[in-house]
This record gives sequence, structure tokens and C-alpha cells, in this order.
Amino acid sequence: MLVNLSDETPSASTPVRKKATFSEDFRRFFRSGLAALLPTLITLWLLLRIWDFLWESLGRHIIWLIKQWSYQSGAFVQWGQIDRFWDQQHPYLAQTVGVGLAILLVYIVGLFVGNLIGRTFWKVGERLAMKIPIIRAIYPAVKQVTDFVLQERLAIESSRVVACQPHEKGIWSIGLVTGEGLAPLSDAMQQEMVTVFVPSSPTAFSGYVLIVPRQSVVELPITVEQAMRMLVSGGVITPDDVKSISEQKVLQKA
Repeated sequence: MLVNLSDETPSASTPVRKKATFSEDFRRFFRSGLAALLPTLITLWLLLRIWDFLWESLGRHIIWLIKQWSYQSGAFVQWGQIDRFWDQQHPYLAQTVGVGLAILLVYIVGLFVGNLIGRTFWKVGERLAMKIPIIRAIYPAVKQVTDFVLQERLAIESSRVVACQPHEKGIWSIGLVTGEGLAPLSDAMQQEMVTVFVPSSPTAFSGYVLIVPRQSVVELPITVEQAMRMLVSGGVITPDDVKSISEQKVLQKA
């Protein structure tokens, strides 16, 4: 007797695939869409914030100066009234020109302070500004942060990534060794201290500063860029070096 195998009913051990509902499909594809779009959207959002900052802080004031100069000198007469041309008929043209001029101004300031004469004049201006009480209380801290983030790029890249325990034993935080500790504190503790900047998530450029004994920090075999990615992502993105080390330990235990 011949048996048609195609007509056999599935055995009890064979799992029956349940058809996904519309809500399950919607959630799954929505998460996939977010994963695909969020990096682009967040990048565009950051670029727009930078654009708005340049326009609000520098660009619009440069445009205002150009307008005042045009009124006084009679320039741009062939364009008609410069207010109407830039602000009413072409509102985005003013922003484009203003942001472009702001970028050019930042570049010119960099050229100015990049040579000895310009740097000397800039330091004189800073010393005069530091005589104002409110500026003296805010400007030094802001300058140290901007110097660390922007001007001292090599210092950031050469920083060592460490782990320390700022709160209690067994709970570790990732930080960057930014310099030597305070000499009076090192003398009082009778051991070498180091300054560690502990970034916060997801804004890795904000955080707090610790002065800890050098022997209390653990140096990690990861780069500053890898540490920043881990902090910005809230620990979702783990450095490849850390992954490989953990995988090797798992294999050794197995």
C-alpha cells in the first residue's frame, strides 16, 4: 500500500507557527523604522541646532551691521531696500548669508589669535574683561571647558580612559584622566592623586570632576572615542575591545 507523505498530518512535536497580528507587525516594523531613521534625524537635529546658534549668536548681528552700513553709505541701492529684499521677499537668504559670514568671522578670529600679536591682544582683552565681577565668576570655568573640548583636541585624544568608584565600593564609573591632582591634597594624603573627569549620559561633555588616588583607578584598554560612544548611547554600544575581552573570558571558562 502506497502512502502519500504529503497528506500526512504534522506530528505533535512540530511547532505550529502562529500568524502575527497587525499590532505585533506594526510594533516590529515601527522599531525597525526608528532604528533606521533616528541616527539621520538626530544628526539633522544637531546640525539645525548649530545653524540656529550661529544665526542667533553671530549671523543676525552681522546682517544688522551690514544693513546699518548700507543705510549710511547708500550701498546696494540697485537691490532696492535691503530690509525688504532679505527679510520679506527672501527670508532664508538672510540666514544663509548670516551663517556663512558667521563661519567666516570665526575663521578670521582663529587666524587672529593664531599668531603672536593677535594672541597678545586677545589676552590683554581677557585680562580687562576679568576685572568685571560677573564675568570673572563665569568666564574662567567656561574657557577651561571650551579649551578642553575644542582647542586641546590632542589632549583629549591622549587622555587615558579609566574606571573609578566615586560613590561606593563595587559601583564603577568611566572617566578620563585630565591631569595631575592638587599638590596640597597629594601632600595631605601622602599619595599621588589624579584628576578624573566623569562624563554623564547622554551629554558626554557635561559631568563632574573627581580627584582620586592614582592607585584607586583602573585603566581600561579602550580609546576616548569608544568611551564617548558608550556613554552617549547609555551603555548600548559597547567598545569592541571590551567585547573581545569578555568573549575570551567566557571561552576560557567554558
